[in-house]
Amino acid sequence: MDLALWIAAGLLALVALTGGVSKVFVPAEKLAAAPGGEWTAAARPGFVRTLGAVELLAAAGLVLPALSGIAPVLVPVTAACWMLLMIGAMITHVRHGSANFAVLNLAYLAVAAFVAWGRFGPAAFTA
Repeated sequence: MDLALWIAAGLLALVALTGGVSKVFVPAEKLAAAPGGEWTAAARPGFVRTLGAVELLAAAGLVLPALSGIAPVLVPVTAACWMLLMIGAMITHVRHGSANFAVLNLAYLAVAAFVAWGRFGPAAFTA
């Protein structure tokens, strides 16, 4: 169980890191032209960059607290927050006609739910 939760958290961290880097560092025009990024054309650039920064923090929060042993409870808290972010992403993608990306976000939400459940419950980090 512990290994499965580490793999799930690591994969989510990779997804968050990729999304965060693209939203923070890729030019707005290029991001809006990318598949799944069409919604950014209607969003303010500051909002997109802030969302990217949140995703970068999520990437760190999914693995670093457990690796460092400092406040490992932040791992399931971050996973729960990621679930909320994915709900917003699904709504956004559906509104912009990208149902395929909404389904992908649903898969990320399910993985985050597994991490949150596992780390809050049966495989919680103990002091």
